[in-house]
Amino acid sequence: MSLSTTADLDRSTERARRLGIGFLNWAHALDHFVILIYPTVVIELAAVYDRSYATLIALSTASFGLFSLPAGWLGDHWSRRNLMIAFYFGCGISLVAAAFAPSLTMLATALFSLGMFAAIYHPVGTAMIIEQAKERGRTLAFNGVCGNLGVSLAAGITAALTAILSWRGAFLVPGIVCIATGAIYCWLGPPERRHAAARSRAPDVLLSPTIAAIIAVLFVIVALSAGLVFNTISVALPKIVDDRVGTGISLMLVGGLTTAVFLCGAIAQITVGRLVERIPPHILFAAIAIMQFSGVVWSAYASGATLLVALAFTMAAIYGQITVNDLLIARYTADAWRGRVYAVRYFITFMVSGAAVSMIAVLYGRGGFGLVLGVTAVVAMGFLIAAIAIAIFANGVERARLPQPAE
Repeated sequence: MSLSTTADLDRSTERARRLGIGFLNWAHALDHFVILIYPTVVIELAAVYDRSYATLIALSTASFGLFSLPAGWLGDHWSRRNLMIAFYFGCGISLVAAAFAPSLTMLATALFSLGMFAAIYHPVGTAMIIEQAKERGRTLAFNGVCGNLGVSLAAGITAALTAILSWRGAFLVPGIVCIATGAIYCWLGPPERRHAAARSRAPDVLLSPTIAAIIAVLFVIVALSAGLVFNTISVALPKIVDDRVGTGISLMLVGGLTTAVFLCGAIAQITVGRLVERIPPHILFAAIAIMQFSGVVWSAYASGATLLVALAFTMAAIYGQITVNDLLIARYTADAWRGRVYAVRYFITFMVSGAAVSMIAVLYGRGGFGLVLGVTAVVAMGFLIAAIAIAIFANGVERARLPQPAE
């Protein structure tokens, strides 16, 4: 094979790699966007159906976490690319069904279906990103920014679509976008680089069985606590802004302010993607945990414009820790197992979304968002303790890997 032919193949492979990552970044944005349509639409539905916010928010689906497990298993054993095709078309069809739902029962069914297909992305897409990335920190950080942009834009775009086309249009337009993207991905998406049997079974850093078990338990605690904080703040944010920033503000302004708060998470992830190249990820993880706990406590006592600053600070920590968390898992997990490991991580993280929704409904009815945020701060303390413990154990492992001076 000539040098020019080899160079052409290398360029073609690199283009395919970048195109694949581009589709995964877009999928991450869509994934978070579609899940957060309902928490904004629910404000309009309260007037349409004459039901309370506490009652309607309970329709938010927990299937987003439940179906992460089979998705991760299928990704490791079957085809990650085919699952991404199912993600695009499944989300799109579910959104169209929600748009035309004739009753709350049918709407709840469509939301459950949406959560089922949306659950595919995190265990499968994250494993694909890690597999294809050359610079993991920056690639994961930018992928996280794309997901954060989906979160950030969801409230604002959903509010605008609701104002222009009604709440049904807020579901229909993104549904059409998902279906169209699925068709394009089938046509242009690169083939799968590795089959299940060819994936590496050796992690970047080998842990002893005891340390591996301890760190695994700590990551479960992180997934539970960080997941509860993430879901509580994300789902409740539009209503927190509506209740505590000022009286009489429009749904459009609520959506805009919510979007601005979420965008702070995107800025944080870009920063974290660079910092992780200079600071050991386990140390950075502990620092972000301190920042998150402080932010939630601050938000619990703030109101008005100060509340927006406190929420922005909190959101920066919430999304910053996601990037570092995924990097740490990738560092200690072999590629052949990553789909299942990420599946367990996101299963726990997103399954507690049901608990978060129930917690919001119960606590909001008893003491408003002051009580909701106060309890969330207690949960954030659990994440802080686990993150510091992970940093201590990981620091010992990393020091043991360094060359020892000769005696």
